[in-house]
Amino acid sequence: MAAKEVRRVHAGETLTFLFENFETVRYQIQEMMRAEKIVREDDIAHEIETYNELLGGDGELGCTLLIEIDDALQRDVVLRKWIDLPRHLYVVTSAGARAHARFDERQIGRGRLSSVQYLKFAVGSEAPRALGMDLPGLELEVELAPETRAALGQDLAT
Repeated sequence: MAAKEVRRVHAGETLTFLFENFETVRYQIQEMMRAEKIVREDDIAHEIETYNELLGGDGELGCTLLIEIDDALQRDVVLRKWIDLPRHLYVVTSAGARAHARFDERQIGRGRLSSVQYLKFAVGSEAPRALGMDLPGLELEVELAPETRAALGQDLAT
């Protein structure tokens, strides 16, 4: 949980970004196995394969975005309005350049965005200094805490 906490970034009232690494993914797999009572080797292998997709490759950070709106009707309206959000997400590199998110097209349905998005940011070897979005009406940039930058820097180095 400590590994998740330092990699969690809140942006605005409803967006939470969780930068993933081996430890956060392993925890998620264990939690799924416990909650779903998964014990068959094939099923466990499937969970491992699925969650490994969240990890970034060399010079890349994997990230899960959670759009957290409790009210189902409001959530549906917002997810329709924000359908282009993944195309407008970025991190700011230490040099000040924007690295836009690569996202999973399967998370965008008919006229609606999924409330969980899987993102990848190609940043090279240095942790980004900020995270932002430039969707019209939802422009926001959040500086990353020093401990978050340090954790992401370690993730990029491994």
